[in-house]
Amino acid sequence: MNTLALLAGRYEVRGKLGRGGMAEVRDGWDTRLRRPIAIKLMYPAVSAQSGMRNRFEAEAQAAAALNHPNIIAVYDSGEHDGNPFIVMERLPGETLAHEMARGPLPQERVRVILDNVLAALTAAHSAAILHRDIKPGNILLAAGGDMMKVGDFGIAKTPEATHTLTGQILGTIAYLSPERLAGAPACVADDLYALGVVGYEALAGHRPFPQENMAALAGAILHGNPPPLAGLRPDVDPGLIAVIERAMAHDPRQRFSSAEEMRAALHNSRLPLAPVGQVAPPPYPRTKLLQAPVPGLPTNTFVPPMVTSTTRRRRKVLSILAVVAVLILIPLALALDASSSHAPVGPVTTSTPAPVPVSNAETPSPPPPPPVPAPAPAPPWHGPGKGHGKGGGG
Repeated sequence: MNTLALLAGRYEVRGKLGRGGMAEVRDGWDTRLRRPIAIKLMYPAVSAQSGMRNRFEAEAQAAAALNHPNIIAVYDSGEHDGNPFIVMERLPGETLAHEMARGPLPQERVRVILDNVLAALTAAHSAAILHRDIKPGNILLAAGGDMMKVGDFGIAKTPEATHTLTGQILGTIAYLSPERLAGAPACVADDLYALGVVGYEALAGHRPFPQENMAALAGAILHGNPPPLAGLRPDVDPGLIAVIERAMAHDPRQRFSSAEEMRAALHNSRLPLAPVGQVAPPPYPRTKLLQAPVPGLPTNTFVPPMVTSTTRRRRKVLSILAVVAVLILIPLALALDASSSHAPVGPVTTSTPAPVPVSNAETPSPPPPPPVPAPAPAPPWHGPGKGHGKGGGG
């Protein structure tokens, strides 16, 4: 194609930006809006195949339906000389694959990558769109490199297109989940598995299954376990490693149920970090339990006993029993007090009561007090819930 050709009389085609399996990406210019664009042109040999053409059109429709800062925007689509094309947002051109080719990435960079891609997948999955080809080559760096954008929805699965190519497994095999390799239908867990592989590769500097032979690679994914990341990158936050390895779990039921859940786990796994350019302090070590007293330290220091969950439960049960016993004993004590009462209840006065006589032979007894008129007998007292008491008065 002529490098100065105009597509649809509007889009000027310039140099090449990249090549794919069914299309090439060219640098372009929108002559009407006067802005840089990227143009994805399908190869003429591929456009003759109806299935591949449908995939290309599905990509345009799927990406155009998503409006998110972490997804490459699609501006237009059309056909030129029988070849379909897609007009997209123009980015600097470097992908995550280029960045990862320079070596393992810092853990904070990997956090940003995972967070950006998960935000894009949350939007796509909410629109019932599965990407099905998450890999470093489809994650592009925005201007400045601080933001990632997901592109290439060429084999995306939408509700309208349940099968892209019948009977064929799509996607780069190194990033396919075991169940996808076994022929199971695509689901949300597959996109999250692929992103887990991307995170593993970004930290380790190589893929979890580095086999080059197609059959050996498929067998390793189906039956093998990758080397633990903690052994490859002991400097990385264990919480970040746990998120990546859970996304790559062999059993899909052990993975995250949604991109939103995985993103929340990513945020919650963060340890306190030092400012940019400084080394973060190591996490606090676990407390060591001494098997024997340290020589030279006093041994008469009081140490409170360790409270275990069993002790807590026992204390709780005893407290409940104590409360129940009190509730039972109070009415019983009142009833007994009522039944043993034989003297009439005198009126309440404010005078000081007479002293109690002391039985002592050496101490003379005080003279008896003058007689006091007997008060009127009080009505019999009723005990709580017992009816009439036994003693009614003198």
